[in-house]
Amino acid sequence: MTGTNCTMKTLSINDFDTMYRQYGPMVLRRCRALLRNEDKALDAMQDVFVRLIERKEKISRICASFLYTTATNVCLNKISADKIRSGPDFELIAEIVEDSRSSAGEEKIESSIILDTIFSERDSKDRQIAILHYLDGYTLEETAGMMKMSTSGVRKRLEKLKEYAGGRYGNSI
Repeated sequence: MTGTNCTMKTLSINDFDTMYRQYGPMVLRRCRALLRNEDKALDAMQDVFVRLIERKEKISRICASFLYTTATNVCLNKISADKIRSGPDFELIAEIVEDSRSSAGEEKIESSIILDTIFSERDSKDRQIAILHYLDGYTLEETAGMMKMSTSGVRKRLEKLKEYAGGRYGNSI
């Protein structure tokens, strides 16, 4: 990392002020081109010169191509780090959550919780009938067809279920 293949004038690392004034604008242009954000570009430019100061014992002379390459590497590292640190877009997540929190969705969840409590002590067929009819919105006839029962059989089970639930949980259903 000595900059021996530089074609432009080289400067000593000890002449930092001259180096910053001469190469700072070029480094900033490179950072702007890669990062496309003024604040990030300024931070990256500072990082380039901070790295030079931190490694001044290892670097004897500086040239434009060395600084250009260093600026490129710093910016690419920042881009990579930003991708790793960034999660999904908050506004996208908020929109998805908002869409899933409709009043109908909330009612269905609440009804499902009530039915889970009621059916912890009931026949699983009663549960299926109640879910089809009350949650999924099927008619008595459609529910009977799906359960391979008569409509009157479905009706009787739902009435017994209402009595059971009304006696234990009030008029929840």
